[in-house]
Amino acid sequence: MVDQAPPEARTSRRRLRACHECDWLVALPPLRPGQRADCPRCGHTLATRHRQPAQRSMALAMAAMVALLLAISFPFVSFSTSGVGNRIELTHTATTLIGFDQPLVAIAVIMTIAVLPGLYLLGVMWLQLGLLQGQPLPASRTIARTLAHLNPWMMADVFIIGALVSLIKVADLAQIELGLSFWAFCAFALLLLFTTQSIDSDWMWFSLAGEPLAPDGARTGTTAAGQGLTGCPTCGLVNRLEAGGGGYCRRCGERLHARLPHSLQRTWALLAASALMYIPANVYPIMTTTSLGHSDPSTIIGGVVELIQMGSWPVAAVIFMASVIVPVGKLVALAWLCLVVKRSSELNASHRTWLYRLTEFIGRWSMVDVFVVAILVALIRAGSLMSITPGPAALAFAAVVVLTMLAAMTFDPRLIWDTPLPRDRPATQGTTG
Repeated sequence: MVDQAPPEARTSRRRLRACHECDWLVALPPLRPGQRADCPRCGHTLATRHRQPAQRSMALAMAAMVALLLAISFPFVSFSTSGVGNRIELTHTATTLIGFDQPLVAIAVIMTIAVLPGLYLLGVMWLQLGLLQGQPLPASRTIARTLAHLNPWMMADVFIIGALVSLIKVADLAQIELGLSFWAFCAFALLLLFTTQSIDSDWMWFSLAGEPLAPDGARTGTTAAGQGLTGCPTCGLVNRLEAGGGGYCRRCGERLHARLPHSLQRTWALLAASALMYIPANVYPIMTTTSLGHSDPSTIIGGVVELIQMGSWPVAAVIFMASVIVPVGKLVALAWLCLVVKRSSELNASHRTWLYRLTEFIGRWSMVDVFVVAILVALIRAGSLMSITPGPAALAFAAVVVLTMLAAMTFDPRLIWDTPLPRDRPATQGTTG
């Protein structure tokens, strides 16, 4: 029953949502499968309805978990040159880094490509199993709340790009053979993406815990903060803030704030830290290649130049975009948003919100270079004939990626819209797109 009846069919009450990006308060309309509700002010998607969401998510999560188990159980890739070769498994990309005194990078690699995605899939299956049985299983609310926080840190799709770049870089130097694990991991990355997109959080939270009555006196077509309200960033429920401007969500227990505390100060601090780390990430070598006893350290820019000299322009462009353009662009974009946020108006707020969405989306793709190092270090192990070791820039660059992602998370985009409405614009009822 839970997989057949959407929330609109199980309640006649008005269901309010406060946009997470502009704080506009709207009422969700009835949605059919394939439809979505967008904020009429900034265009942010408030809810997306899927057909048979519990069955869909369960099937995709189970398939993805099978693919992940195959990916960690068989050889990933092997190489051979001059009668010497090596074969690695997926987990070797992390364990080899530990042998080179890079435990933090190793932890970042294994957590983002296997551990966190595996926990996410187990959580999805646990939740959907309870919903399909008509009775949520224990700790379902805690698990559902955790899933929303895991999503940005799962990077299986980024790892695939890193693997392809790695293989192209060594294709001219050795014979490469792809194992069953490689193809299984490609399927896993695709299925994981489909699983995350299949989650109908509005449907799921209504099925887990219903929906309490909207706060008395709530008016749509205006901001939530102006009425002492806020929308839960996890389950979407509109709550009335306590006297101090905080509180906890009545449905999922998430911590609530009218605006993220010290948002600009925290964003500036994280940006400053990432800018400092970006200097050693480019000055020091990210990896050292040893061939016939001769060692050749390579920086990020040096690796791009080397790829261009080899004629691999597309790969060089990918590395340059992910390792140079994206981190620098994200630093500049977030710094600019912090500077102009207090001078925003409704005329430019939508463009600045779009810029924020872009910086939040592209940040994780900078991990491509870290994954390239992890794969090559594990794979190219042929002694003095040919080997690759990680450089100190690997840890610095991984720190840049993490810090810029945290900076985007701590920046509150609602600050962009915290300006008075034009006097000639009347407040209107929220609609959907």
